Amino acid sequence: MSEGVVRSLGSGRFLDWRALDADGAAGGLLICWDKRSLEIVDWEEGQYSLSCRFKNVEDGAVWMFTGVYGPFTKEAREGLWEELGAVRGIWDEPWCLGGDFNSTLYQGERSRQGRITPNMRRFLVSPSWLDKFSGVIQRRLPRPVSDHFPILLEGGGLRRGPSPFRFENMWLKVEGFLDLIRSWWREIEVRGTASYRLAAKTKELKQKLKVWNREVFGNLEGNKRAALQQVDYWDGVESERSLSLEETESKKEAKESYKKWVMLEESHWRQLSREVWLKEGDKNTGFFHRMANAHRNNNSLDRVKIDGVWLEEDQDVRQGIANAFHQRLSEDVGWKADIEGIQLDQISQQEAESLEIPFSENEIHSALMEMSGDKALGRMVLLWRFGKALGISKGGRLTWEILDPLVSWGGLYKLMAKVLANRLKRVLNKVVAPTQNAFVMGRQILDASLIANEVIDSWQKRKEKGLICKLDIEKAYDSINWKFLLKTLHKMGFGSKWLGWMWSCISTAKFSVLVNGVPAGFFPSSKGLRQGDPLSPYLFVLGMEVLDALIRRAVAGGYLSGCSIKANKEHLTHLSWILLWFKAASGLRINLDKSEIIPVGVVEEIEEMAVELGCRVGSLPSHYLGLPLGAPHKASSVWDGVEEKVRRRLARWKRQYISKGGRITLIRSVLASMPIYHLSLFRMPKLVARRLDKVQRDFLWGGGSEERKAHLIKWEAICEDKSKGGLGLRKLVLLNKALLGKWIWRFAYDKDDLWKQVITAKYGQEGHGWRAKRAHGTIGVGVWKEIWKESDWCWDNMGFIVGKGSKINFWTDAWCKGTRLSQNFPHLYAMASLRNATVEEMWDQNFGQGGWNLRFLRDFNDWELEMIGNLLHVLRDYKPSMEEDSVCWKGGRNGKFRVKEAYSLVTSPNDIVFPSRCIWVDSVPTKVAFYAWEATWGRVLTLDRLQKRG
Repeated sequence: MSEGVVRSLGSGRFLDWRALDADGAAGGLLICWDKRSLEIVDWEEGQYSLSCRFKNVEDGAVWMFTGVYGPFTKEAREGLWEELGAVRGIWDEPWCLGGDFNSTLYQGERSRQGRITPNMRRFLVSPSWLDKFSGVIQRRLPRPVSDHFPILLEGGGLRRGPSPFRFENMWLKVEGFLDLIRSWWREIEVRGTASYRLAAKTKELKQKLKVWNREVFGNLEGNKRAALQQVDYWDGVESERSLSLEETESKKEAKESYKKWVMLEESHWRQLSREVWLKEGDKNTGFFHRMANAHRNNNSLDRVKIDGVWLEEDQDVRQGIANAFHQRLSEDVGWKADIEGIQLDQISQQEAESLEIPFSENEIHSALMEMSGDKALGRMVLLWRFGKALGISKGGRLTWEILDPLVSWGGLYKLMAKVLANRLKRVLNKVVAPTQNAFVMGRQILDASLIANEVIDSWQKRKEKGLICKLDIEKAYDSINWKFLLKTLHKMGFGSKWLGWMWSCISTAKFSVLVNGVPAGFFPSSKGLRQGDPLSPYLFVLGMEVLDALIRRAVAGGYLSGCSIKANKEHLTHLSWILLWFKAASGLRINLDKSEIIPVGVVEEIEEMAVELGCRVGSLPSHYLGLPLGAPHKASSVWDGVEEKVRRRLARWKRQYISKGGRITLIRSVLASMPIYHLSLFRMPKLVARRLDKVQRDFLWGGGSEERKAHLIKWEAICEDKSKGGLGLRKLVLLNKALLGKWIWRFAYDKDDLWKQVITAKYGQEGHGWRAKRAHGTIGVGVWKEIWKESDWCWDNMGFIVGKGSKINFWTDAWCKGTRLSQNFPHLYAMASLRNATVEEMWDQNFGQGGWNLRFLRDFNDWELEMIGNLLHVLRDYKPSMEEDSVCWKGGRNGKFRVKEAYSLVTSPNDIVFPSRCIWVDSVPTKVAFYAWEATWGRVLTLDRLQKRG
């Protein structure tokens, strides 16, 4: 590399540089900098990298930069990693690396053809570097000449403007804060309606909070630093002489002050980070800080492309985004199809009236408690605590006339929408067809995935042809037509008052778009539902019921044939007409780019069919509702996505940021829960379970670091309950059994759900309809066959509740005292003449008020009479009724299945006695309790233990 070539790049006499020469046409690195900004301290050359140690001219901070040109072969890349490790071994400053690594972090970064993608060329930075240069943005530039895309790491911080007011949860921890708010509230005098007074007083309260935060509470970081300086001051004085009693008290106050500001700082960054799974008190402020920065960086925009034009100026970006959203949320004026002729199910008049009764305080309080404490709850709790002072309580009832004007005030709208949503979901199953499972009480979205996989399984085993249509609705919440929605509700029997409330909720929304934390625009909408609104999912499901009704009508008329479709091109044409009509009525359009048709078996003219519908052709295995569809469920590859998701999440968390207490919480609430959706329907191969258990185990003890850390306590012990000496974590194989067992329970407990009808039609049922038959032969080797394997242990823990008794066997079912009479009275069972008789058949209504008519093969001997007496004594508390028979879960809360209790049943019994109550105390930080837990097990790494380990 010649100096003349480098000088041609610009910066004149202020340019300095270092270079690593190319090897022929491969490799080669050049690092340039402006000497007015950076001063080079040292540099290191390697075979594949060039590292420079810089010092900022402005503030003297030292940091590292490494340019990388990675080798192509796996063996040579090991040399690159060794080079970088050596650089980190000699320098320990904040580090930034950039270049062509020729390596991927995740499977998705490699193209389908295995070629290098732009993701292999990137900047990587250490967390300490990101702390020093927060707000940097990495973006790809155009490539007018080269076959490589230039990657730009742009600094200078994120663009900022006036930020919206945010309630800080840490304020609630300040002594006297609530008393201060109460006094302010009483001082503010406003006249008008109750709702106007509430809005006006809250607005005034917000202004007072701003002033108090600025002038009294002060700068959080500055206050913490000042408190620490006081502690250092008294430590210095104490090192020279003894402190007087008054000075000792001053030092104690300084320490308490510092502790207070550290606690408030942690609360502040936890709220900003949105990592609400990790509780406060474990000194995880560094982690919260970096996660908040990560969210801010991910959400930042330095430029945007709208209608083919790149916008880069701050004002242009904000205005362009605001205009784009305004246009998206504006209804097109034009003809709309009428749904008057569509037949929809209706709620009863009594149910409609129950939706419109006045709101009670208990109802609103329950909704409030369901809301997230780290989002809107701070403000809501604050307002609720002063509910009586607000002047809106009238004998425990709140009328809509009081609350209606507040729907446009965002602070209270979510609370009111939550109350309305809680009412609406009670009647949703009365008007939503069984084919819709999402957001309907008593139904699960997993039902749809089970049905789809079982249908495909039947097609494949019978070698039938079939066609799957996966349709995606484009920007669904933003597109739905308001008048269509209200017509739908009207046809479903909702009252005029309820319709008025819904209109107020959807039509009064005004939007402002946060661009880099700065509000842009303020505009109304004329279509669509609010994102994050508690009502929106339920209203959308009701709107989709119209499409379901259209499809049912087409099936009834022979234009579609449901699951028995034979890949008929004419049927696809009819489906496309239905979708076009539905779009004309509702405004909801199918996103053809994300939709596909998937053939099952050899389907002729599949490409022509795709053209007819306007979408692409897919193939099995695929995904549906986030779960595998038509995949070999025993294959480990089904779980590749889950494993990668877990590892991606771990890549965001580093050992030095999260305490061990925090890691426990993370594993329990995040990592262990990530596979649960899959575990609830598919059996996890033991190999995959061992790998994921190892990921959790390594993270607990090492926090994701590369170096191996000592695992002080066996994983089997860790997965025990805390009362048994464990940490309450769960082994995935056993959790999988418990989750699959829930289907066995649901088959017996649910009445006529669609998924149960499908399983019954495919496999048949036995035991008076409580159980599905076992799958035999080539038919029935799909998902359900694996679920059925959990039947034995589930039925060992299930019993019956006698109603009519027509579906419960008298001798062989566990209905009396939770056990089988054939087990408790084996001698009498052997003598019974009707061993398969039902409870109903053994009850004789002709005995006065009814009685048990026990029938045996012979008369009893004298020594057998006591057995009969004992049996009749047990039976005296039972008699059939007019209700339906049902099942119960033995030992379960209210007789219902719970995964937690099922998990404890499939785990091995453990009689260990452990002093858990003395360790896991709420007021003790988790990381302290974790150390006490290790000590109780006798596994603390003391000096002698370290010496034994070498």
